[in-house]
Amino acid sequence: MTISSSPQGTPTWRLRTTRAQWLGHLAWLAGICIFLLCWKQISDNTMWVFVEDAGRQGSDLISRMLPPEWHYAQYLWKPMWDTLNIATLGTALGITMGFPVAFLAARNTTPHPLVRSIALVVIVASRSINSLIWAMLLITILGPGVLAGIIAIALRSIGFVGKLLYEAIEEIHPAPVEAISATGASRLQIMSYGVLPQVVPTFAGISVYRWDINIRESTVLGLVGAGGIGLQLNAAINSLAWHQVSVIFVMIFATVLASEWISARVRHAII
Repeated sequence: MTISSSPQGTPTWRLRTTRAQWLGHLAWLAGICIFLLCWKQISDNTMWVFVEDAGRQGSDLISRMLPPEWHYAQYLWKPMWDTLNIATLGTALGITMGFPVAFLAARNTTPHPLVRSIALVVIVASRSINSLIWAMLLITILGPGVLAGIIAIALRSIGFVGKLLYEAIEEIHPAPVEAISATGASRLQIMSYGVLPQVVPTFAGISVYRWDINIRESTVLGLVGAGGIGLQLNAAINSLAWHQVSVIFVMIFATVLASEWISARVRHAII
């Protein structure tokens, strides 16, 4: 027996057939088998002697990171500023490209099914490739530096903004659109007065949320040469300067914490 809700919200009992019960049991059995198979695969490829020693190694590493070398922070302001610029400019560029892609991907605003398919391919391609991989590809084309990081963040942001926004466009209330269409308005006027006012708050919230995510992602792009504080982090780790690494960690944590607070305040003000 399973419980479902009636239109009035009262719970009602619904009999589950024998076939549904067996399908449920088989689904659980398949899930358990897949989990055990994955665990065996991981276990066979894990050197457990290192795992057993992980606690001591971790403690030793933390002891070498303390106390932080605080005077090193004066050399991190410029790289951190580059990181913020990568996140902000990359987000702005990604939003600029993701906004029209979302309208082309939504069923109720796309001009043609073929155009919608192409827009969906763009969104999927952007979301399926991590920003680090984008950065590695762009560094081979543009060379190392901030520009590669900005474009990598932008290409990653297109799929995020496009997917969430086109889903919001498809869920708009049709009544305003129908009312404006009944007046003989053009397609552009319908978009401007019937669709945009309903999705602008969602679009603003998505943009701020993506900027918050990009702050985190941009801090590690320097590990592959895309500029920002990740370059200093990579250099400090390679030179075993663990007292400097701890300072970089503290600065990254403080920056992410500040961006989280700012984005939460902005989303609250918008929504």
